Amino acid sequence: MLCEQNGGSTRFFFIFLRKEKRIDNIEIQHFIAKKADLLFALSWKPSVSTDSESNEENEDCYAVMPPLEQFMEVPSEDRRELFFRDIERGDVVIGRISSIREFGFFMVLICLGSGVAREISQLEITALCPLRDVPSHSNHGDPLSYYQTGDIIQAAIKDIDRYHEKLTISLHSSALPPRLSTTKLGVISSEDLPLHYRRSVEVASTSETYEKVLHHSLGFANPAVVEFLLGKLGLSESSPPSLMRGLQSKNFNEEDFAFALRKKQSASWALKCVKIGVDYFKVGRHVEAMNEYNKALEIDVQNVEALVARGALYATKGSLNKAIDDFEVALKNCPTHRNARKYLCQTLVERGGQLEEEDNLLNAQNYYKRALILDETFKEAEDALLKLRKHMQKSLEMREKQAAKEERQKEKKIETSAQKLRKLLKEEKR
Repeated sequence: MLCEQNGGSTRFFFIFLRKEKRIDNIEIQHFIAKKADLLFALSWKPSVSTDSESNEENEDCYAVMPPLEQFMEVPSEDRRELFFRDIERGDVVIGRISSIREFGFFMVLICLGSGVAREISQLEITALCPLRDVPSHSNHGDPLSYYQTGDIIQAAIKDIDRYHEKLTISLHSSALPPRLSTTKLGVISSEDLPLHYRRSVEVASTSETYEKVLHHSLGFANPAVVEFLLGKLGLSESSPPSLMRGLQSKNFNEEDFAFALRKKQSASWALKCVKIGVDYFKVGRHVEAMNEYNKALEIDVQNVEALVARGALYATKGSLNKAIDDFEVALKNCPTHRNARKYLCQTLVERGGQLEEEDNLLNAQNYYKRALILDETFKEAEDALLKLRKHMQKSLEMREKQAAKEERQKEKKIETSAQKLRKLLKEEKR
C-alpha cells in the first residue's frame, strides 16, 4: 500500500515511525531501507489514471478510507509543507467561501477533489478566485452576485506560489487537465463532497483505529475487491509486482499463478461433489444427487462432469429440454467429451420422439437432424429420421388423397345442385 501513495504519504509514514520508538517499527524501517529499490521502482506505477477515483461511483466495491495521516498524528506544519510541495496546476480542490470582494472571492480549503486523499481541513489554507476566473451566469450583472459566503466551491488550481504558500483557483473548465475535463466546477452541495472527506468527518469524533474503520467498510468485505483494485490500478494478476526478489522475474508458467491454481482447486472440489452425487443416483436418491450436482456447478460453473451428470438426471426424470441444455454446455466446454456427445444425441432423439407423438413432425425432424450433425453414424437418429420421413410422406399422400376425395365430393355436390336447378327451370317453362 505504501508504494501506491505519492512521496508525501510515504513521508507521513516516516514521520510516524520517528515518533514511535518500538522495536517493530525499527524493523519496518530496516525493511524499507532494504527494499527501497523495489518499493519505489517505476514498475509499481499504475498504467491507468487513478484520478477517476474522485467519482467514487463504485464506493461499495472497495474500502474508501479517510486520509491516512488522520490516524497518524502528523504535525500540521508538516502536512502544510507537503501539501504545497505536491499540489499542481489542474488539481481539483474544494473549500468554503470565506469572503467576497470586488476583485473575486477567497475560500478556505477543506479537502482535495482529485489525486491522493489528504487531511487539510484544519490547515486553514486560503485560495483566491479572481473575478476573471468566475464564469458569468447571465449577460448582465456581477458574476460574483451568484455566490454567497459559506458556499461550498469545487475549483481547479490555476497558479501556485509555493514560497509564500498562496494559491489561485479558477472555475473555468479550461483550467482542468484533459483527464478531469468532466469534473463539475462551481457551487456543490454537501452530498457532492468526496466520500473520503465525509468518512474523515465521521471518524474525527471517534477514537477508531485505521484497521477498525477499514474492517467496518462495506467495500472491504467485497470478495472481488482484489480483482477490482488490480483493474483500477492497471496491474495484471498474472504478472504482479512483488517485494520478493526471487519473484521479480516474469518467467513463470500461467498455471502457476493464483487464478489458475484456484481454478484447478475448484475443479477438484466440484468433482468430489459429482462423485457423491453419482453414488446417490445409483441408489435412487435423486434429490440428494441433484443437490450435489448443483453444488459442484456453484463451485465450478464450467465443470463438464457435473453438467453431464446433471443432464443425465434431468433426462431420467423426463426433463429433456433441461438435459439437452446441460449436455450442450458441457460439449461446448469440452468438444471431445464422449459421454456429453453420446447422451446429447440420445436425448435429442428421445425429445424428437416426444414431438412426433404430439404430431409436431417438423420440430421432431429438426431434433433428429441435430443428433446426426453431432454424430453422423448415430444409427438410432438415422432410423428415426428415415421412419419419420416415410411417415411424413405417407401422411402427405393421405392428405393429398383426402383432398382429392373432398374435391370430387365438392364437384359432385355442385353437379347435383346444377341438375336440380336445371330441372326447376324446365318445370317453370311448362
